[in-house]
Amino acid sequence: MSRTRVGPETIYATHHDRGAANSDLPPLVLIHGAGDSHVQWPPQLRFMAGVTVYALDLPGHGQSTGAARDTIEAYRDVVLAWADVLALPRFVIAGMSMGGAIAQAVALADPARLAGLILVGTDARLPVAPAILEGLRTDFAGTVRQIAQWVHRRTPDQAMVELYARRLLAVDPAVIIGDFEACNRFDVTAQVSQIDLPTLVIVGSEDRMTPARRSRWLAEQLPHAQLVEIDGAGHAVASEAPAVTADAIGAFLRDMV
Repeated sequence: MSRTRVGPETIYATHHDRGAANSDLPPLVLIHGAGDSHVQWPPQLRFMAGVTVYALDLPGHGQSTGAARDTIEAYRDVVLAWADVLALPRFVIAGMSMGGAIAQAVALADPARLAGLILVGTDARLPVAPAILEGLRTDFAGTVRQIAQWVHRRTPDQAMVELYARRLLAVDPAVIIGDFEACNRFDVTAQVSQIDLPTLVIVGSEDRMTPARRSRWLAEQLPHAQLVEIDGAGHAVASEAPAVTADAIGAFLRDMV
């Protein structure tokens, strides 16, 4: 675990490097989705053997201090500033949902910092239904519970759904509203083809938030992308299929050296 001072804020991250001392693999930086924290990434990824892995809590999330942001670009700037403080060498950035938007923003703003890109359950634009934004303001608990259902496969593990809902219900509503507004503003469809980096796109076949057809489109736009579609998983693909997701990411990293 590490706490890194970035300006007036402290950014929390899990830090794991078991077996990485003699590895040529680049560091892996994991960025979570809206309203969540580093625990959204399963242990199979946070503690991947032979890889230096950082799983961040964005400002105002999890154990990080400071205020949450309401634009993807503002979160991008935090991630780059955090990497600067740590003097990270070229790293692979992996983002889930909103984290994937942040990862794309990093890749477009400062591609020289990156060795590669992993986009999980995300898209080049992330429109949010007005009813969700309004529901978060007027019926926070009910809307969060509806989101928790949509995030998972169509016949989900209800214990997993309930755990996800409890995590979000513990967060300040203003943080989640800001995150969803940031997603709603995000649109790099005209720029995404400029990302000239090795890229892995992962999506669940039952993703109802960022449908698999959008990930197929995304992979087609990126000049060096491969697509992994995981059958029977939803938007929470890393949680619902952790071993398959970790295997795909591990293979992608190994292919880079």
